[in-house]
Amino acid sequence: MTTTPYDQRIARVMVRPLAKVGITPNQVTAFTLVLALAAAWLYALGDAGLAHWAAGMFVLARFLDHFDGELARLTNKTSRFGYYFDYVTGGVSYAALFFGIGFGLTDGFLGYWAIGLGTAGAIASLLSMLLNLGLDSRMEFAEGDRVGYPSYGGFELEDGIYLIAPITWLGWMPEFFVVVGIGSTAYCVWTLSRLVGLRRAPATHDTQPGSGPGAA
Repeated sequence: MTTTPYDQRIARVMVRPLAKVGITPNQVTAFTLVLALAAAWLYALGDAGLAHWAAGMFVLARFLDHFDGELARLTNKTSRFGYYFDYVTGGVSYAALFFGIGFGLTDGFLGYWAIGLGTAGAIASLLSMLLNLGLDSRMEFAEGDRVGYPSYGGFELEDGIYLIAPITWLGWMPEFFVVVGIGSTAYCVWTLSRLVGLRRAPATHDTQPGSGPGAA
C-alpha cells in the first residue's frame, strides 16, 4: 500500500480555494517555474543575503509543485500538455538551481569546481526527467499520474530539497551542494537502471505514483 507523502496531503487541502477563483493548474505550474528560476538567479549572484531569499523561494516553488496536479484532479482539468509541462518545469527548475548555486559558490573553497559540479547536477536533473518520462510510458500510466520518488513513511526522497532553506540560512550550502550533486547523479543512475530493468520485463502497473502533474 502506497503512503501519500505528507506535503502532498497538505497541498490537497490547501488547493481547494484555488478551484473556486478560476486559477488553472497550468498557471500554478508556470508560477512555480518563475519562482524557481528567480531563486536560481538570486543564488547565482553569490550574495549571502539574497541566497537566504532564494532558499525560501525555491522551497515554496517545490511545495507548490504539488498543487497543480491536485488542482487538475479537483477541477477535472487533466491534460497531456499539463502532464509534460509539469515534468519539464520540475527538470528545468532543478537544473537552474544547480547552475545558480554553482555560479554563486565560485568564491568559496570549491572555486570553479562549483560550476562543474553544478553543470553535472543540472545534466543529471534533465536526464532524470527524460528517464522518468520513459518509465511513465513503459508503465502505461493513466493521464495525470507519474513516476514517484523512493519514499518511506510519508516522505519522499525529493522532500530532502526542503532542507535547502535551513542549510542556506546556517551557511552550510557548499557542503550540502556537494552532497546533493552526488545524490542527483546517483538518482539519475538509479532511474536508468529501473528503466533498463522494465524494458527487459513485461509492462507493469506496479509502481509508486507521485504528486501527478496532468494539469490543464
